[in-house]
Amino acid sequence: MPVRPRRVAIALAALVLLLPLAAVRAREQGKEEIRARYTKFEYRIPMRDGTRLFTAVYVPKDARPGRLYPILLSRTPYSVAPYGADAYPEDLGPSEAAEKEGFIVALQDVRGRFMSEGQFVDMRPYLPAKGPKDFDESSDAWDTIDWLVKNVKGHNGRVGVWGISYPGFYAAMAAIDAHPALAAVSPQAPIADWFVGDDFHHNGAFFLPHAFNFYASFGRPRPEPTTQWGPRFDHGTADGYRFFLEAGPMANLDRLYLKGDVAFWKEIMAHEAYDSFWQARNTRPHLKEIRPAVLTVGGWFDAEDLFGALATYRAIESQSPGASNRLVMGPWSHGGWSRGTGEALGKVRFGQATSSFFQEKIELPFFRELLKGAQDPKLPEAYVFETGRNEWHALDAWPPKEAKPVAFYLSSGERLAREAPAETGDAFDEYVSDPARPVPFVEEIGIGMARDYMVADQRFASRRPDVLVYRTEPLEDDLTVAGPIKASLSVSTTGSDADWVVKLVDVYPDDVPLLPEEKGQGGRDAPAHSQMGGYQQLVRGEPFRGKFRKGFERPEPFVPGQLEKVEFTLPDVFHTFRRGHRLMVQVQSSWFPLVNLNPQTFVDVNQATAADFHKATQRVWRTAQAPSLVHVNVLPR
Repeated sequence: MPVRPRRVAIALAALVLLLPLAAVRAREQGKEEIRARYTKFEYRIPMRDGTRLFTAVYVPKDARPGRLYPILLSRTPYSVAPYGADAYPEDLGPSEAAEKEGFIVALQDVRGRFMSEGQFVDMRPYLPAKGPKDFDESSDAWDTIDWLVKNVKGHNGRVGVWGISYPGFYAAMAAIDAHPALAAVSPQAPIADWFVGDDFHHNGAFFLPHAFNFYASFGRPRPEPTTQWGPRFDHGTADGYRFFLEAGPMANLDRLYLKGDVAFWKEIMAHEAYDSFWQARNTRPHLKEIRPAVLTVGGWFDAEDLFGALATYRAIESQSPGASNRLVMGPWSHGGWSRGTGEALGKVRFGQATSSFFQEKIELPFFRELLKGAQDPKLPEAYVFETGRNEWHALDAWPPKEAKPVAFYLSSGERLAREAPAETGDAFDEYVSDPARPVPFVEEIGIGMARDYMVADQRFASRRPDVLVYRTEPLEDDLTVAGPIKASLSVSTTGSDADWVVKLVDVYPDDVPLLPEEKGQGGRDAPAHSQMGGYQQLVRGEPFRGKFRKGFERPEPFVPGQLEKVEFTLPDVFHTFRRGHRLMVQVQSSWFPLVNLNPQTFVDVNQATAADFHKATQRVWRTAQAPSLVHVNVLPR
């Protein structure tokens, strides 16, 4: 979850082990360049209730009357280090191009984090009605901006706010009840709803390693202002599958490892359903009457906040008619647009420097126009990257208006077919879901949520007996899918609860050309077949906790053996399945340890004991009366 401003160390991460001296020199050079261009100031800015928030402000040295700069503000729970008026970072963000362009950059520790006073509250709820001293993240942003424009010299009166991940949430909050000086806001991978689709829950299913690994460090109490991070949690192994399986039921994680010290972990465990606690942390209802121009940014393969970017854009679009509201979606992992070149993710290549394109042709022109009065770059409503064919598109709407719904039915013989099934009676596929041997979410060994799992090869899963597989024949023409995906499953289980994971997969043909690095020096050293031949690329996957099929607020058990309908929406895609490729759908009931284990009995999963976990036989029906299918939106050729 933590994404801080771009850092040279991040961009050079692959080189650090081989060339540590070169990396250190690069970081030092970055610091000296910032020092040469900016003068640093540190302030403790008072909020309306008297709490003071630590803020580092970097002012271009050539700022003067006649040469004024706009202010770019980022509010973060992840520290504005380094601390000290003479201590400079190796970069300021949001990009190297922005640093050279020239902005006054203000970085703030949010309330209760690091050097700021007050008490930190995770995703502090928005208060629609506030008294003179009532505060939330919207008012803290307002008070900060008001102080900056009244006290910092050298600015032109215009302010922009940006942030990635948690700071993206704070950016979105700044747009609500916005200060008059706030002209531009860019929430990037913002958190929008921690129960429905961001970070820690997807459709009520709990993303275990992401939440635990994050809060085992981030969630520790901070008794007083500090410049230091807490100690990292030591799992004692690099094997996350083993660690979380051996830990057992959820309650053991607190008892064995957290020792009751992480307050928000206890809150998560106390609220299994979508109750008032989670609903108050849903930002979407409050994104209305938005006045600043908004550029929401997300990655198609963001393992953490893909949902948040799309949900934030849609909420503003529907609730703030007439607002300047734009969306950018590229082929990135979490925050991938802010570092590196964006030419590849895992083994999947995109054929161009997508991150550099975004920084130089979209992000900087957006801020330059709105904060400096530069020429209108005429950015489209949606700048979106089409994976598979690897092309940028400037669209006047997202999803594209031309996209038409098409159904693919799960059919006999592991077929994925356009035509609805004609079978009647007992036509189903089944598997045994065993909590003691759950389906891994990646083939590799790792301790957390793999950054590139959303494009990972699924052949390891399709070979398991507890994963159902359905595929089309090789496509005769390209097929472009654009927009959300709807899964509609007719299911039954021998248990009283079950998870249902649906994955849309792009199956490459066997004769994929060799990648450049696979060609070697030619001759006998060159492999006969590309590593991508037969690759089963995950395009989109999403879990659904079955007890919430009637509503996230009211869990309901399955009646063993009774046919039920489970329907849910998978986040949007913009992907072309190329001619000769196949569409594949995989269905399974575990995705471990990415999603915590469902005991497959109707209990509060967070309070379950070892005795609650049982094997269950899961059936996916495919009859004329009870079909199972996925709906996608297809663009005409």
